[in-house]
Amino acid sequence: MSPRTIYLGRLLGLYCLILAIAMMSHKQASIDIVTAMVHEASVLELTAIMAMVAGLAIILAHNVWSGGAVPVLVTLVGWISLVKGLVFMFLPPAISIAYFDALRYAQFFYFYMGITLVIGLYLTYASFRASR
Repeated sequence: MSPRTIYLGRLLGLYCLILAIAMMSHKQASIDIVTAMVHEASVLELTAIMAMVAGLAIILAHNVWSGGAVPVLVTLVGWISLVKGLVFMFLPPAISIAYFDALRYAQFFYFYMGITLVIGLYLTYASFRASR
């Protein structure tokens, strides 16, 4: 595994792990914050820009679709972040809110955080075990 893959795997893994644990330990506050963010157009736009930049940075540095699960997962996270940022940048706020409401974030909170936690656990474990 390349040093870049190991670094990005560790970075993304720890980020997902810490984020999921923190959000799950404060469920209602996390739901309230995310809901408020989606309903505030300026905050949503800023978040979309940050997601787009993070996605572009990952893709430009690491667009690897072979070599095992970790490199592919790192690349996939980059592409998902880029697409998410672009979608929320170009969607009108009313459609963004409708999309968020359709996801039923509060109802499926632990499901969404579970996915984030599993990705974080896997990337953290695999990238810290990997040898250069």
